Amino acid sequence: MRVSSLMKRLGIKLSLNDPRWGKDDKPQANEGKKPGDGGPPDMEQLWRDFNQRLNGLFGQKRPPNNNNNDNNSGGDGGGNRPDISGGVRATAGAIGAVVALIWLASGSFIVQEGQTGVVYTFGKVSHTTGSGFNWRWPYPFQSDETVKVSQMRMVEIGYRGNIKNKQARESLMLTDDENIIDIQFAVQFKLKDPVAWLMNNRDEEDTVRQVAETSIREIVGKNKMDFVLYEGRDKVAFETQQLMQQILDRYASGVLVSSVTLQAVQPPEQVQIAFDDAVKAGQDRERQKNEGQAYANEVIPKAHGYASRLMQEAEGYRSMVVENATGNASRFKQVLVEYQKAPGVTRDRMYLDTMQQIFSSASKVMVDAKSGSNLLYLPLDKLIAQAAATDAQAAAARAAAQAAANPPAASATLPSDLMPSVEVNRQRDPRSREALRDRESR
Repeated sequence: MRVSSLMKRLGIKLSLNDPRWGKDDKPQANEGKKPGDGGPPDMEQLWRDFNQRLNGLFGQKRPPNNNNNDNNSGGDGGGNRPDISGGVRATAGAIGAVVALIWLASGSFIVQEGQTGVVYTFGKVSHTTGSGFNWRWPYPFQSDETVKVSQMRMVEIGYRGNIKNKQARESLMLTDDENIIDIQFAVQFKLKDPVAWLMNNRDEEDTVRQVAETSIREIVGKNKMDFVLYEGRDKVAFETQQLMQQILDRYASGVLVSSVTLQAVQPPEQVQIAFDDAVKAGQDRERQKNEGQAYANEVIPKAHGYASRLMQEAEGYRSMVVENATGNASRFKQVLVEYQKAPGVTRDRMYLDTMQQIFSSASKVMVDAKSGSNLLYLPLDKLIAQAAATDAQAAAARAAAQAAANPPAASATLPSDLMPSVEVNRQRDPRSREALRDRESR
């Protein structure tokens, strides 16, 4: 310090800050001009002003302006200058604090209703969050992704947007009977595990589409074409949904299949006309089959009724024949008993019964008289009818009495209604034994 003060007293300046150092005592052309008169600005002064203003913002007092003293004092006024390093540290700290706040704020995120947030720590799933405001460590430590878990998603197989926009590569399938069929269907699904949905699938919707196509090809390949086209649509859709769920669970894809809807099931366009003809022929066959079945339903009951009636009539006829045979046998036994008691009377009775049966069925009677005697012809049929008419009431009473006294099977005599006519026949028959005896006695 003593050397510097001495040199200052002597006017000797060895500092490089002396604008006259290294120059002679002659005045220069640019001498006496200020820095602002056309030269570059003083960067040191600008930095000093910036620090003073920044310190004023943070509540620090601004140091006094000693620019003139500094200029006049030369290199010996360093003790009056502001602390530049302290201002730089304060500025850097403020900027760092602001940057840190912004960095920490970047870790906040909002999860909407019906969504689930998935938080990754260095690329690995650490936890999931529910709906609302959430925070995680900012990048590069953690990151987040939101997944819509309540949204019903849909993939289309065999078409895109409209069933007319067909995708033949997806829709054409082979059935069990080696026929080609064209199927367009849609699959609706939602997520049951968002972590598995994000981590185990490279292309999520394409995975579901491929699983759906594989499943329905397997189900269709096990069934006939007519079954898939007509009565088996619901069953095919249900079995496809079950098989899809099994495959997706085996893949751990986090998908829940809600429904499988068959939009269109038809043969290929190239064979549509021939298929329509075959369908029409099948419909005609079914119609004729139904008509034949209706006719059979109408005729078969009638035939069964007619057969039942014939069987009943045959059964009645059999019973009648058996009863008649039984009655005849019983009558023959009774006649045999009576014949053993009185053979002559029994023969006469049998003769009269036989003649009664013969004359009752004959309308004309021829009498061959070899003796040449005059024979009076009597109209026996008229006489028999007249006698039967006059004795109808008496015959009915006797028949009722005989029916009550003797069973029909044990009857050994002629019916009661024929008895009067037999008696008249016996009395008036000229060929009877009584008539012959009377004729001989005369």
